[in-house]
Amino acid sequence: MSGSGGKPRILVTFGTRPEAIKMFPVVFALRETGRFDVKVVVTAQHRELLDSVLALAGLVPDVDLDLMQPDQSLDALSARLIARFGAVLDQLLPDRVLVHGDTLTTMMASLACYFRRIPVGHVEAGLRSGDIYSPWPEEVNRKVTGVIADLHFAPTETAAAALRAENVEEQAIHVTGNTVIDALFFAQRKIAADPALAPAIAPLKARFAGKRIIAVTAHRRENFGPGMAQIAEGLWTGVQKGPR
Repeated sequence: MSGSGGKPRILVTFGTRPEAIKMFPVVFALRETGRFDVKVVVTAQHRELLDSVLALAGLVPDVDLDLMQPDQSLDALSARLIARFGAVLDQLLPDRVLVHGDTLTTMMASLACYFRRIPVGHVEAGLRSGDIYSPWPEEVNRKVTGVIADLHFAPTETAAAALRAENVEEQAIHVTGNTVIDALFFAQRKIAADPALAPAIAPLKARFAGKRIIAVTAHRRENFGPGMAQIAEGLWTGVQKGPR
């Protein structure tokens, strides 16, 4: 075991805002157990977007690779990711690495781990479209990661079923729910303690007083155009059916 005090060292890595939102609750949960030496490595595949989440969570990375460059190509970013992250692995010698979802950071970090026989746990595993070009390049990023990982933390039973269809062993699959909900509750508690963090909420609460509010995220580019219209239609259908 390479961690301090003889504890297993777990390295948690991410590089984009969505990854940070969904992984900081995992970092906090691991540290709260007291059983692990937890290190956080960010690649800064997104820079300003990533930093805003780190500031909200109060999370200071142990290593910041700061790889973001203007107009970077996927080829160039991939090369920097695997080389720089590999060097971090050789320095920190983790017993396990946790990656998230379907970013280039996730795939290249997993490959660097594979080259060193370091076990990988995949958070938000099992999402599949069946089309390697939609979403692109995320579908291949997550499929490659799924081949390398030995622990798969699926957000839903549907995701778990996709992993089983790829012959992932049952004992390696764990249905956990989506950690974005943990992040949401964290933000809710933080805003309740300091309402100045979210000044736009008060007007919204006044505007929709006495009504139920549905929060929707639809930021991914594959939702643009017809996808966004389908989401709106689905929401309207649900609203017409009323609360259950």
